[in-house]
Amino acid sequence: MFEMVSLEPVDYLVIGHITVDLTPAGPALGGSAVYSALTARALGLRAGIVTARGNEIPLNALEGIPVVCGEAPASTTFENLYTPGGRVQYIRQVAPAINLDIVPEAWRRARIIHLAPVAQEVPASLPSGFRPALLGLTPQGWMRAWDKTGLVYPCAWQEAENALREAGAVVFSVEDVGGDEERIEQYAHFGRLLAVTEGIAGARVFWHGDSRRFRAPKVDEVDATGAGDVFAAAFFIRLLETRDPWEAARFANRVAAISVTRPGIQGIPTASEIQACLMEVLD
Repeated sequence: MFEMVSLEPVDYLVIGHITVDLTPAGPALGGSAVYSALTARALGLRAGIVTARGNEIPLNALEGIPVVCGEAPASTTFENLYTPGGRVQYIRQVAPAINLDIVPEAWRRARIIHLAPVAQEVPASLPSGFRPALLGLTPQGWMRAWDKTGLVYPCAWQEAENALREAGAVVFSVEDVGGDEERIEQYAHFGRLLAVTEGIAGARVFWHGDSRRFRAPKVDEVDATGAGDVFAAAFFIRLLETRDPWEAARFANRVAAISVTRPGIQGIPTASEIQACLMEVLD
């Protein structure tokens, strides 16, 4: 099964499950692939998605973004419960793994290829024939597992060392590793460039043996869903444009801060907001 297939080249290819997120307001479109592709489009790039999903929710919000979809009886479905002790996450359904053979030939040379698993569905490295200028990883989906009830819990990233060595840049949250600073240092040692997001505190970037912290702008938070994915896409894109990870982090921080001021995918920044972020970074 294919949806909205286009064989035209894309600049930004993201590979990962498009999800259904169960919210108090009803089912919503979600997943790193959605937030990252929408951010790339907002930044003026031609974005494409390769995924596996069911047809529970239409893809109207992705109009203009071509989607290549592997066959699946149902979409990966998450439910987040917020308790006094923090967020508890359940995975209610899981779509099949994504076969990279379905990636169109013209997309295999996208300038940025972003592997964005949410449920162990994407290989941790690219096969031969894929030639991005930048391979970006958001490995949260390799860092989570779930029990028989669907309760999600952190797990070891089995292929971390090889994947980190192959990637041009990696972004994950401190929550993804359960706040384990030793593991963050280990990943920074293996990787070329690592960004660790810390919610309202901003992000840390590790590069060439150096590390710097970038504070996030203060905003009125409405919904932080997808903010890490918005950060990652903005970071990868600005990094490729400037080759400067410090500037990329400052820019991504500002773009991600905008995203939390509106609910869900409504938080994707507009062209004017992005331009304002650029001006702030360049001042």
